[in-house]
Amino acid sequence: YCMIKSNRSIGGYFKLELFEGNEYHPEAIALNSGRHCFEYILRLRNYKKVYIPYYTCEVMLEPINKLGIKYEFYHIDENLEPQFDFSKLQEDESLLYTNYFGLKDDYINTLPPKHNIIIDNCQSFFSKPSAWFDTFYSPRKFFGVPDGGYLYTYDNLRLNTKLEQSVSYNRCSHLLKRIDLSAEEGYADFKKNDKELSNEPVMTMSNLTQRILSSIDYDYVKGKRNKNFKLFHNQFKDINILNLDLIVNSNISPLIYPLLLNKPKLRESLISEKIYIPQYWPNVLLWTSIDDFENFLTNHLISLPIEQRIKQDDIRRIFNSINKY
Repeated sequence: YCMIKSNRSIGGYFKLELFEGNEYHPEAIALNSGRHCFEYILRLRNYKKVYIPYYTCEVMLEPINKLGIKYEFYHIDENLEPQFDFSKLQEDESLLYTNYFGLKDDYINTLPPKHNIIIDNCQSFFSKPSAWFDTFYSPRKFFGVPDGGYLYTYDNLRLNTKLEQSVSYNRCSHLLKRIDLSAEEGYADFKKNDKELSNEPVMTMSNLTQRILSSIDYDYVKGKRNKNFKLFHNQFKDINILNLDLIVNSNISPLIYPLLLNKPKLRESLISEKIYIPQYWPNVLLWTSIDDFENFLTNHLISLPIEQRIKQDDIRRIFNSINKY
């Protein structure tokens, strides 16, 4: 017999059974979250100043403040595009642009080919990375994973630092409680997990998260999201303040269906019926005035769920609840 040396355990109790497939972003740098991908870019490029949209999650400030980098906000227009003069962007400065709800791929392709633009694809998992820009993703916005982030650098450059690997087994209670108990009973654990991610340094993705992300039927998920998005659009296109007609004809798999209505109490009405509508993002109300478009978006956007769990009965229930309101 040939001698094979290995310390891998053989036999004994079983681990969690997961289908062994492939990740959707196998060529990316696999890290512990989207915000840590952003921090990785800032460390790699050594930017002195970053322009960020008013309409973004406050966690995007964590790496900026952590590294002591100057920042300045910019506004977006009603097409969710920057009101910004790109010609003033200096080489040691960067602009962060969010691919809002996974709907702005076509716009990103029109951006000036300046390598110091960073694309936040946390809301657009299935979008291809840009050849011109550093691009990062957050899989937990789309799938039942405790953490994780993917990063593509436009020049394949890496930090010359060995990173520790994250460990995720102790951050799965909200995922398991949602199956075994209910969404409501797992929510506190979900919030706790989100807070704990802020305290981690940049690390590589955990074995557990990577294993879960290798078990997903991505073709099914993409198709289901695209189908549900179109169902919502056909129902609400005549009342939606956002013009999504051009987008709906694309082969997209967005995060949500963004329904913008001047109905400030509709979100609360839906939540009271256990239709959970996240608010993007409460911190924006502190950063903007009531006359700003971002303020209106935060108060009035109804982010309808289109994910792979949504069934026809769920869609009919959402239709009925909104029409009743």
